[in-house]
Amino acid sequence: MASFKDSLPPDLFDQTTLVSLASTVAILATAYLLSLQALDRNTPGSHRFLFIWHAFDALIHFILEGSFLYHCFFSWMPLSSVSNPYALAPTAHNYLGFTNRAYGPQAGGDNPFAQLWMVYAKADRRWAGADLAVISLELLTVFVAGPLACMICYGIAKKDPRSNILMIVIATMEIYGGFITFCPEWLTMNYNLDASNFMYKWVYLVFFNMLWVFIPFYAIWVAVKDINDAFAVRSRTAAASKRK
Repeated sequence: MASFKDSLPPDLFDQTTLVSLASTVAILATAYLLSLQALDRNTPGSHRFLFIWHAFDALIHFILEGSFLYHCFFSWMPLSSVSNPYALAPTAHNYLGFTNRAYGPQAGGDNPFAQLWMVYAKADRRWAGADLAVISLELLTVFVAGPLACMICYGIAKKDPRSNILMIVIATMEIYGGFITFCPEWLTMNYNLDASNFMYKWVYLVFFNMLWVFIPFYAIWVAVKDINDAFAVRSRTAAASKRK
């Protein structure tokens, strides 16, 4: 019977992988430090957590996923320069009007962000190339969800109740985006996924992606609760006014 150690990839502790994981921790630490600066001590724990989450979310979208989009649009290699083009992650036919190029982080060379995405692509090879479904979702994520997350952080810091509406919007986007990301793989028997070891399956594919499922559901619960409380207060105020 294989041991837990045998289930880990041989390159688990190489420099690129460690830097990639450390970058995520650094972004989370930055979001936490932002919360210390922006929120007062009386901020409820749920709203403090959601401020940190949305700050982390925005930074991930802008820095990491923004870098993925950059490589999908500006990093490419001619297919003629590759001895076996079929070994590359797929680039959609006629992508950006070209049929003889391979796009994505796989063409990013020594760029640190390209190498970061190539680490994740060991578990999901779509992120090495230019997958149309992934790129379409990331365009919305970077240019819509990212700014919305910033607006939510600002609203929480200013105690603006309208941030609850934005939390429901962005949470719905995140949950829907996760489904659209993985449903094509479920329908093709996980053709592009590698779940052959603990790290790829439970850390890269399950843990990192399920964060954007469970926490958005929590955000919806908190926002709906606040909205319901506001309606309850309005109803009691209206009832009291009628009795006068």
